[in-house]
Amino acid sequence: MQPAKPLVKNRCCKMNAPWIPAEGIIPPLVTPLKGPNELDVAGLERLVEHVLGGGVHGVFILGTCGEAPCLGYRLRKELIQRTCALVRGRVPVWVGITDTALVEALELAGVAADAGAQAVVAAPPYYFPAGQPELIHFVRMLVAQLPLPLILYNMPQMTKVRFELSTLEALLQFEKIVGLKDSSGDMEYFRQAVALARFRSDWRVWIGPEDRLAEALRSGGHGGISGGAQIAPRWFVSLFEAHRAGDGVSLAAWDTRIRQLGGIYTVGRHASAVVKGLKCALCWMGICSDTMAPPFEPFREPERGRIRQVLEEIGLLSGEPATS
Repeated sequence: MQPAKPLVKNRCCKMNAPWIPAEGIIPPLVTPLKGPNELDVAGLERLVEHVLGGGVHGVFILGTCGEAPCLGYRLRKELIQRTCALVRGRVPVWVGITDTALVEALELAGVAADAGAQAVVAAPPYYFPAGQPELIHFVRMLVAQLPLPLILYNMPQMTKVRFELSTLEALLQFEKIVGLKDSSGDMEYFRQAVALARFRSDWRVWIGPEDRLAEALRSGGHGGISGGAQIAPRWFVSLFEAHRAGDGVSLAAWDTRIRQLGGIYTVGRHASAVVKGLKCALCWMGICSDTMAPPFEPFREPERGRIRQVLEEIGLLSGEPATS
């Protein structure tokens, strides 16, 4: 029998560089847009400098906050290349490659590797719900050709499938898989995932929901992939540093402020409210446009006014709204 041919040509299946385990705050950036298929380049630059100026430990693009499934592949590739060029190696860049087609996920991973990203992130393929044996099979095929370390993304609200703990245990054998982002909100699951990670010194587990960040760190988690960290990066970094220093008073104070910021997520009525809230807040702060990728549209009044009110109440609003 002849060996299977690679699905993506001219890609090396060996990792470009050794994985350096990352801990801390890694904001999942929105994708600044001027139109349905046009990147807001100036807004992207402002956003990158804003979060890096806040001391974050990495950036993650093309995740849920980045509206990745709504973006065309040309735009996704442009975003990868521009983000890596803007970051200039100052912090690690992670790239979401979640897709329904394995070949497209691998193609994005290749672009990420060529651009200088440090890792890729993948949730289970959506639309057809995969059984756990099928999910293991998919991940095995994926890692066989990845040029970068892989972080698993547990997001059952969007994918209809989660990485069961038994599946995580089975996937620990793959050297290229180096951690898990858990956005399920199930803290018992999170704690058990952290316990599994102790079998691999290079494995890390990060929490998604920011209202669980303090609890996750106390439970042994390694950091937060927190959408709000692109609004107030210094707040999240300060919470993480307080945890590291064993300063429970400061940790509780920052946790309270972060929960107040979470008011921007409750303005809308639909699942898109989180991304709309983030983009609207960034627009009010003068960082980037709040244009959404179809089928979604940005907030209108009175929602925009309510986002502004939250930002004013917590002292984050200054300057004029962004127009480009």
